[in-house]
Amino acid sequence: MTHYVYILKSLIADKFYIGRTTNPDTRLFFENTTEKGFTARYRPWERVWLRKCESKEEAIRLERKIKSWKSKKMIERLINGDLKI
Repeated sequence: MTHYVYILKSLIADKFYIGRTTNPDTRLFFENTTEKGFTARYRPWERVWLRKCESKEEAIRLERKIKSWKSKKMIERLINGDLKI
């Protein structure tokens, strides 16, 4: 099964959301329609970055690495293609 790591950006707030999934389109729909949670407060979201991973383990490592940065500047560099991981 193919796994993906994605970054969403809120269209109303200066917020990013990083996650992983096996179905990026369904996940984006879910993040824009679910009733509760972090993503519900900052809707609508757009997907600004997507990376295909060879395994679930690779996706987990990549997601954790991006989340560990805790830096909007680093995430923006990744999205813009200025940072390779």
